[in-house]
Amino acid sequence: MKISARNQIKGKIISIKEGAVNGIVALDIGGGNKISATISMDAIKELGLAVGGDAYAIIKATSVMVGID
Repeated sequence: MKISARNQIKGKIISIKEGAVNGIVALDIGGGNKISATISMDAIKELGLAVGGDAYAIIKATSVMVGID
């Protein structure tokens, strides 16, 4: 599969927190860094995601927000 998004980061699935509709998938992307995404439970099941498996974080955004206390 080819996609247009250029920000593709490979990682290892370290946790999946399941909810009623959505789940939070966390990836270890190396160097002590982690990234997580909220996706539908249907997508988690359709992709066959499981802890210990490899997956990509694919980031397609037009803006990033940063905040402080």
